[in-house]
Amino acid sequence: MKSPHFETLQSAPVQPWHRLEAREALEQLCSDQSSGLDEAEAAARLHSLGANVLTPQKTRGPLLRFLLQFNQPLVYILLAAAAITSALSEVLDSGVILGVVIMNALIGFIQEAKALQAIDALARSMTTEATVMRGGKRRQIQASGLVAGDIVLLQAGDKVPADLRLLHVRSLQVDESALTGESVPVSKDASAISGDASLGDRRNMAYSSSLATYGTARGIVVATGDATEIGRISELLRTTQSLATPLTRKITQFSHILLWVILSLAAVTFAVGLLRGESWLDMFMAAVALAVGAIPEGLPAALTITLAIGVSRMARRHAIIRKLPAVETLGSTTVICSDKTGTLTQNEMTVQAAFAAGGAYGLTGGGYAPEGSVETVAGPAPESNAALAECFRAGLLCNDAVLLRSGDQWRIEGDPTEGALVCSALKSGLSLDETKRFPRLDAIPFESEHQYMATLHAGQLNEDRIIYLKGAAETLLPRCNSALAADGAAGALDRDEVLRQMEAMASNGLRVLLLARTSLKTGRDVLDHADVATGLAFLGLQGMIDPPRAEAIPAVAACQAAGVNVKMITGDHAGTAAAIAAKVGLFGASAGALTGDQLALLDDVQLAEAAESTSVFARVTPEQKLRLVTALQSRGHVVAMTGDGVNDAPALRRADIGIAMGIAGTEVAKEASDMVLTDDNFASIEAAVEEGRGVFDNLVKFIVWTIPTNIGEGLVIMAAVFAGATLPILPVQLLWINMTTAVFLGLMLAMEPKEPGLMTRPPRDPATPILTRTLQWRIALVSGLLLAASFTFFNWTLSAGGSVAEARTMAVNVFIFGELFYLFNCRSLTQSMFALGVFSNRWLLGGVSVMILLQLGYTYLPFMNTAFQSAPISLDQWGLILGASWVIWTAVGFEKWLRRRFAGG
Repeated sequence: MKSPHFETLQSAPVQPWHRLEAREALEQLCSDQSSGLDEAEAAARLHSLGANVLTPQKTRGPLLRFLLQFNQPLVYILLAAAAITSALSEVLDSGVILGVVIMNALIGFIQEAKALQAIDALARSMTTEATVMRGGKRRQIQASGLVAGDIVLLQAGDKVPADLRLLHVRSLQVDESALTGESVPVSKDASAISGDASLGDRRNMAYSSSLATYGTARGIVVATGDATEIGRISELLRTTQSLATPLTRKITQFSHILLWVILSLAAVTFAVGLLRGESWLDMFMAAVALAVGAIPEGLPAALTITLAIGVSRMARRHAIIRKLPAVETLGSTTVICSDKTGTLTQNEMTVQAAFAAGGAYGLTGGGYAPEGSVETVAGPAPESNAALAECFRAGLLCNDAVLLRSGDQWRIEGDPTEGALVCSALKSGLSLDETKRFPRLDAIPFESEHQYMATLHAGQLNEDRIIYLKGAAETLLPRCNSALAADGAAGALDRDEVLRQMEAMASNGLRVLLLARTSLKTGRDVLDHADVATGLAFLGLQGMIDPPRAEAIPAVAACQAAGVNVKMITGDHAGTAAAIAAKVGLFGASAGALTGDQLALLDDVQLAEAAESTSVFARVTPEQKLRLVTALQSRGHVVAMTGDGVNDAPALRRADIGIAMGIAGTEVAKEASDMVLTDDNFASIEAAVEEGRGVFDNLVKFIVWTIPTNIGEGLVIMAAVFAGATLPILPVQLLWINMTTAVFLGLMLAMEPKEPGLMTRPPRDPATPILTRTLQWRIALVSGLLLAASFTFFNWTLSAGGSVAEARTMAVNVFIFGELFYLFNCRSLTQSMFALGVFSNRWLLGGVSVMILLQLGYTYLPFMNTAFQSAPISLDQWGLILGASWVIWTAVGFEKWLRRRFAGG
């Protein structure tokens, strides 16, 4: 159909299409329901409006991303030190510093290269075909060629190719779980909807990338590409910035402080030396030595390797880390915002309750595995209740779902609700042979306007004809005038009792279906709506739900015991969400759910208060998920967000850590996440939180261990300059100390096992610095002892007639062995190493052994003496070094004991 007013179409504002009648939508888009657009008009619109694809994200080029890895304060100092030492012909010093910087940059570059592919995944999700009417002919075209006004034909199995306003519907059901979080396919109809219906309640709309699971429909394209709902989410994802993690924020803050301290001390050292009459070149080298000594060169490598070890440990517990800092972020998490479907629940509808002939029953087992039993809650035993058996038979026969087994896994083809009815029938003792005993002759498929499905079957005798029905109780109960009794005979229907049972099931979040039957006159094999309009016999009720994972309940409890709040944010209905929240034990679940419509009325301040105090959020849109995450962060929380759908991607990106589902998750969600769960299990999040806390503990232990050395080295250089003495340690010797001890001693702390009680303490306050006052005091203590011992032994060796090389070897060994003894203190920041077990970290013992051998080589091997200007020392001198190291170990151990004794650790 050629539009005479195409310019009007282009400039028209976005319509609330669900509010318009089908005729109005056709008029607005200048199209015809029967013939669609002609090819010329479609081509003109495609040229003007653009293809039905998502705009790819503009990303930084690889060279820029690599160069940005050097954009860190401490790296600036190291690069300057490398350049200056190279200019002064100190090739070894320069090469080592530059090598460390480049290694860290490469690691960061590789990690980032994997992190920003979410928009590509969204674009790939729209590459599909569509069936359209063009010029009155049915055609199959690429979905990218669709334009507003095209008439699209849908059938079961089709991926919806664009946003459609449905014009005609026959039993259409659409799986919108990836977009809205709805756990079951949604029945659609073509009627206009008044008011501001949420996305999940727009029954006359079918949205791009959702999946038609049942029935057929005809719809008109109302939005394509970036203008679709999935396109809007893509734009949210493009404009949503990833936050720095708590670790990167703290390291950045720490680095800035360290930067100014080092530069200030170096400047003071240089100025004091000049005032004392020293040459500017000597003082410049002294300042460089101070900077090189004070910078913890091993920290970036230690950070990366410690996080990588955490990645390996988490992978063994079903959590795959995509971005290294996410390991630590989990340990500092204060709130977990979890999706419901598939994360806290099994994502498999399961019948949990049944009612028939006055008897109430519970069904055990979960998911689609036909394993479990029917247990009596009240009334006759299941085996003696003929009405209950007939209720289950009706659910099995009035059904189009197929139950399949793949290895140890059970799955269904068809509607999840029907799959649940198949499973309940099998649990009751029926078999799939029932379909052969009662062959189907005809059926009335489920349609939203009728709210039931009916099937016609041949009975045991050839002339028998039985009709089984299932559907909404509100529709079928008024048509029932009798009820099947427990003995199989027709009896009176107690409507009030049926309604009470329905309310009881609904109050537990169950979706209730009524099962009924009637008969048809002999000889007829065709079924009509008039045949089931009245005179039905009530068989029973079956109540189903997507049940919580059994392992999610203790996992939620463990998180809450560890001070981590768990909140449910879902697109599902409020009643269902609240029921599941209560079952898994969320704090505050009894207060009910806050809906998306209610959230829309709140300003940012009110939203932040609601986000803090509420545990369950239902019927939430993608923008609202994003607002909730942002609101929680504004209250100082470190937020972990789980999700599996396209609708979750922006919030996953915005959260401090985004957690996607590996099995049920869309590629979009996975690419936007920091971590992927390979088993889609909330219990794996709890395990990952525990591992994350262990990783952060080990990082802090490394920092507390390495900083005293750097401070001590800087103070030794300053003391020498202030005293007008020879430098006790040369720059190349400082690099030897820093790099060898970091690799063979400090990194062994990354292998330290998790300490007991890790999940019984509250999460760290995000505002707490990496180094608390206690740790700062300990660092000052160890730094002072290293300064005193090294400077004293250096000058004592010179005064005793030793050479400068010998005196410097003494100073270097004080630092090495002082660090070595102090390392055992740092295995726990509060406990004695004996409480942990001396041999519980065999990696550490191996590293200590290697370090001792290296230091003996440094001291006694001639080529090492030449390279590092060291010299052999006597056994008496070794005694002094080991004695000073023992003093450091004893002093720190005594300080920890005092704190445990008088300050509770």
